[in-house]
Amino acid sequence: MTITFDERKKYFHLQNEFVSYVLALEEEKYVSHQYWGKRINRFSQVADYPRQDNAFAPNPSEVPGRIFSLATLPQEFPGNGSGDFRESAFECLYPDQTTVSLLTYKSHEIVTGKQPLQGLPQTYETKEEPAETLLLTLEDTVTKVEVVLSYTLFRDYPLLTRSASFKNNGAADIQLNKALSMSIDFPDAEFDMIQLPGAWGRERQIVRTPLVRGIHTLDSKRGTTSHAYQPFVALAEKTATEDQGAVYGFHFVYSGEFRANVEVDTYAQTRVQMGINPAHFQWRLPVGESFQTPEVVLVYSENGLNGLSQTLHPFYQKHLIRGQHQFAERPVLINNWEGTYFDFTAEKIEAMADEAAALGIELFVLDDGWFGKRDDDYSSLGDWHVHTAKLPAGLKQLAENIKAKNMLFGIWFEPEMISEDSELYRAHPDWCIHTPGREKSLSRSQYVIDFSRKEVRDNILAQMMRILDEVPIDYIKWDYNRNMTEIGSAGPGAVPGEVLHKYMLGLYEVMDALVTKYPHILFESCSGGGGRFDPGILYYMPQTWTSDNTDAVARLEIQYGTSLIMPISSMASHVSAIPNHQTHRLTSMKMRGDVAMAGNLGYELDVTMLSEAEKQEMQEQISFYKEHRQLVQYGVFHRILSPFETQNEAAWIFVSPEQDEALYFYYRVLSRANTKREKVLFKGLDAAKFYTVSGYEGAIGGDELMNRGLYLKDALQGDYQSVCLVLKEAQL
Repeated sequence: MTITFDERKKYFHLQNEFVSYVLALEEEKYVSHQYWGKRINRFSQVADYPRQDNAFAPNPSEVPGRIFSLATLPQEFPGNGSGDFRESAFECLYPDQTTVSLLTYKSHEIVTGKQPLQGLPQTYETKEEPAETLLLTLEDTVTKVEVVLSYTLFRDYPLLTRSASFKNNGAADIQLNKALSMSIDFPDAEFDMIQLPGAWGRERQIVRTPLVRGIHTLDSKRGTTSHAYQPFVALAEKTATEDQGAVYGFHFVYSGEFRANVEVDTYAQTRVQMGINPAHFQWRLPVGESFQTPEVVLVYSENGLNGLSQTLHPFYQKHLIRGQHQFAERPVLINNWEGTYFDFTAEKIEAMADEAAALGIELFVLDDGWFGKRDDDYSSLGDWHVHTAKLPAGLKQLAENIKAKNMLFGIWFEPEMISEDSELYRAHPDWCIHTPGREKSLSRSQYVIDFSRKEVRDNILAQMMRILDEVPIDYIKWDYNRNMTEIGSAGPGAVPGEVLHKYMLGLYEVMDALVTKYPHILFESCSGGGGRFDPGILYYMPQTWTSDNTDAVARLEIQYGTSLIMPISSMASHVSAIPNHQTHRLTSMKMRGDVAMAGNLGYELDVTMLSEAEKQEMQEQISFYKEHRQLVQYGVFHRILSPFETQNEAAWIFVSPEQDEALYFYYRVLSRANTKREKVLFKGLDAAKFYTVSGYEGAIGGDELMNRGLYLKDALQGDYQSVCLVLKEAQL
């Protein structure tokens, strides 16, 4: 791993064993993008972008002639209004109300390690897997605005991270109207764009479309990242598959509003940009002060989409997720939500816990309804004290009773919300996100509480800590169940365009305080399921409720899409009752279990209502999962059959790092008449090894399993069928 600067040729080369990233100084001042992709040992073709007199292409005053123009030059962080008509990476509003900016090279520094991003979620280096950073300082020489571009290269991964820091070295205060984290230009547009849009109950659907002329924008204007779009985009060679071809991925480490632009220009060049959405962002930058953007992870894969995932999964596991649960096996849990909703008593919860403990479940999670006077979703958010009518002996007693059954105890919170019908709202009606002077929009009969204000954060933290200091809690499900509207604050001196980012910084502050004080607690994030499943949240909470949709068939697409970017250990997946509460579909316990076991296994049903046969099957699932969960949660994951492409099948496999064992899952949605027996192929095995396969005799070579495959031994009968095969290395 090295970052070098060639003083004679004026170019920077960031390279490790896998990847090279090259940028150069054109005319010794304009930073141009040269290359990003598979490692090049020695870069020679520096600053060779063709110079020609293009029609309607302005020329910088400092460069004589007509052949050099910023309108066409591939750039690293383009300015605003100074000759490049493509999308800018930032916009400053100056005291004279102008917005023109032109950044040129000022200095650079190459440093060991990675600079911390104060108050933000961030990737980090480790002693075992180090990093190196290029800090490239650019300046607008007229206004003295300085921008430091940070490029961190990690030794052991084909990726780097980028962010930007703005500093006002001028003579007057300015305003940032846009401050993206990164921008990069590709020399052509021969790509497909891959995105992960969705909706509640349909998160992270894989959509792949050819790039065409124009600007394609993915964004959120909902306050957080949201169900609608993931802060991720990838460019893939048109021939790229799951296992072959070049893919360039971009993932924003932030949980607030974002924007991702993919622009194809007049000359079929492609610009990709990512950062905070400027729609609700304006930031005052007084003289001498700085603003730091969140970072973006840029990942390159020469081995298709599986290669991209197999880079991001271990990278996020080792360099984003933190704490004592970072590599810990996740407990099998049961959550009472779909089993009881709000209608429960302490006696009912303990009865469910008795049955669950007997089946081998390790963690009981008490969901919504334990606090205030919360008997439905119309009240009590913000009143984090025990609902004594439901739990007359108190929450502590219930927790201790459940832990006496040799189970862990978990609880649900929604700290970022306040109900209109709550003690807290009646005392502080101005403590919610709103625009003073305007009516407030309710959603789910609740408002978003204003975490941009310190007194609000302190109040919620104090309430939560009173519970956590008294009650032996091992797990928290942290929910967030509405989007933001009328974004503003009644806080003293609040500036509308700063509220949202300050809210996110406040949220991160609260989360960091809790995970620091209670390191033993396993935090699971949730936002109506996977509405805020992003790298920013993973920095504080190592797993997320993947979707409120627990239907096994729907989960095939949701989990397949999520696996493109997120580690399996971060994906919570539950078996629920039938008919399913979201789709009303009837699927077998086996199908539901096989889907849920491809993540962090849990159950979301009233176990006291199950038949003895169902309990027996559930107990066998739990036992099987415990035997294999290290492999599932931390093995190497390969997608095999896409439900988005086949429309009827899905398959994936978990392989141990040593390639001595594997767990293969195949799913078929609908049965068809008069078809041949299914034949399945495997991935990720050692071609030189032999394996036993559960249900089959003898040992089969890894090369044979990956290239010829095998026929499923038993014919699948009916709809919603699944097969799980265990592979073990054979000692011949």
